[in-house]
Amino acid sequence: MNEIGELCILLSLGISIYSTIVPILGIKRGREEYIASAENSIFVTAGLITISSVILTYAFLNRDFSIEYVANYSNRDLPLFYTVSAFWAGQKGSLLFWSLLLSLFAAVVVIQNKNKNRDFMPYVISIISITQCLFLLLMTFAARPFELIYPPEDGSGLNPMLQNPGMVFHPPTLYMGYVGFTIPYAFAMASLLTGHLGDVWIKTTRRWTIFSWFFLGMGNLFGAWWAYRVLGWGGYWAWDPVENASFMPWLTGTAYLHSVMIQERRDMLKVWNMVLIVLTFSLTIFGTFLTRSGVIQSVHSFGQGPVGYYFLAFLIIAIVFSSYLIVSRLSILKSNNELDSIVSRESSFLFNNLILVGAAFATFWGTMFPLISEAIKGEKVTVGPPFFNQVNIPIGLTLLLLVGICPLIAWKKASISNFKRNFLIPFIISIIGGIALMPIGKGHLMAWLSFTISIFVITTIVMEFYKGAIARRETTGEGFVKALITLSRKNKRRYGGYIIHIGVVLMYIGITGTSYNMEKEATLKKGESMSIGDYKVVYKDIKNNTPVPTKAEVIATMDVEKDGKIIATATPRRDFYKTAEQPISRVYNLSGLKEDLYIILAGFQEDGSATFKIHVNPLVKWLWIGGLVIGAGTLIAMLPDWKGKK
Repeated sequence: MNEIGELCILLSLGISIYSTIVPILGIKRGREEYIASAENSIFVTAGLITISSVILTYAFLNRDFSIEYVANYSNRDLPLFYTVSAFWAGQKGSLLFWSLLLSLFAAVVVIQNKNKNRDFMPYVISIISITQCLFLLLMTFAARPFELIYPPEDGSGLNPMLQNPGMVFHPPTLYMGYVGFTIPYAFAMASLLTGHLGDVWIKTTRRWTIFSWFFLGMGNLFGAWWAYRVLGWGGYWAWDPVENASFMPWLTGTAYLHSVMIQERRDMLKVWNMVLIVLTFSLTIFGTFLTRSGVIQSVHSFGQGPVGYYFLAFLIIAIVFSSYLIVSRLSILKSNNELDSIVSRESSFLFNNLILVGAAFATFWGTMFPLISEAIKGEKVTVGPPFFNQVNIPIGLTLLLLVGICPLIAWKKASISNFKRNFLIPFIISIIGGIALMPIGKGHLMAWLSFTISIFVITTIVMEFYKGAIARRETTGEGFVKALITLSRKNKRRYGGYIIHIGVVLMYIGITGTSYNMEKEATLKKGESMSIGDYKVVYKDIKNNTPVPTKAEVIATMDVEKDGKIIATATPRRDFYKTAEQPISRVYNLSGLKEDLYIILAGFQEDGSATFKIHVNPLVKWLWIGGLVIGAGTLIAMLPDWKGKK
């Protein structure tokens, strides 16, 4: 079985090389059968990589420790839930998983374009295949998933920090976002190679772009949730280099999603859109390079190895190739229109783009500066959260304001009447809200600004829904609720976008709550208490528990009081695994819409006393709620318009 899995990878590499070269030959020689053969090769590759993936999964389930990767990331006591997720827990399996996703996405692209975009498809197949070759080369020469060893009695087991539901959701969603951006990139390059530089390639890949953007964003959000629940430091985002690596392509992908609207509507920014999609794809490869090269230290990285050099070489080739194509096509990439006014939707979207790219660059600079300083001066200068917060908070507030302005300002040139109609009432409401929030803004200017701007943005979006429903009710006679539903169904892209913006605002509210976080640490004896905010926590008892042979638990019991009443019994604990040197904190989190009470058992002594770290984190839940709203809006935006189906 293992030999079959390795053979499938080797055959896939040969077929991917074939499907890289043959479609180009088909174009040069005018042979349609070559192109058809390359398309069939995509399906064969998908089948072979699927077989390899099934075999590796079976090896995990069957505890086949003769495979080095299986022995390193599982053992006999690992629950089934985490045995499956061990597939992508390490370097080798995650490369196979990435290759699997790319092969399946490529197969879907071929099916979607069976009878359209025939000029593009040979180049699209070739570019996707050469990207696939990168991963297959790695699995053939640098990181073999089916490498054999003398089988031990038992495996090393999965890192206890990875034994969490987040392991099942975070890496796959992140990879789907990373891999998905290969598709719009391939079509963009095909557009440049064919000289067909209209908006066909943009319309063809619109849902792929939204799909990739959504999953990359959700991957980041799942990672934040996982860090919040597992790492036990009281937060969810630490500006870790690998966190930044997945955040940067999301920023540029967001810029691209907004920028292509201008090309579709006004036939402008063609060069800029090409640059953005190349930048986004390059950042997905760069992020993978950071994670797998060992050049940075992170809890998320896979450590040192030769894999990073492959990614770096591919990244350089992709940037040089893409840049050459863009420069060589500059004469026919010229826009047919120009900005008519600084005060217009086009200019506001462009400003939005520049801010997003600026945020990505600031994050890139902060991430890479320690390496740059070490290379130049021989001394690594640490860049921590204060730098990223100082730079990105003003940028983030500007972006939040633009979320409310960009969709409603007029195209070409905005008039005074346009401003009054769309922004006067939201402006007045936000001023009133800002005045009402002044007591909580004392000493927290940026937080106060964030809340005030959030009121403005939410009001603009609600008014847009309201005005649209009223207009439809007047023309059709439908009831208000029916008019609102029908309006959204007939304009899914527009109103789905508005719902996404509401989700973004809710996430901003959740993030802004960190300005008011409280933290306290104390060592308590049984019966003693500590207070933080509106809460009083009474330490009652501590006990040992051994739920499974491979793990021991130390569980503290605490009464949580608020307003003199016991509202919960907290049970923070520390888990001790036989396969890990350090214990893992399992936090207790009492979550509400207003705030989270977050309790960590930091240590304990033989006399029964224990040390606790307690955080009160306001509004965190709105971060997760915002993610759900974004998911709902994305689903609506990706569905075809009702009138189109009709």
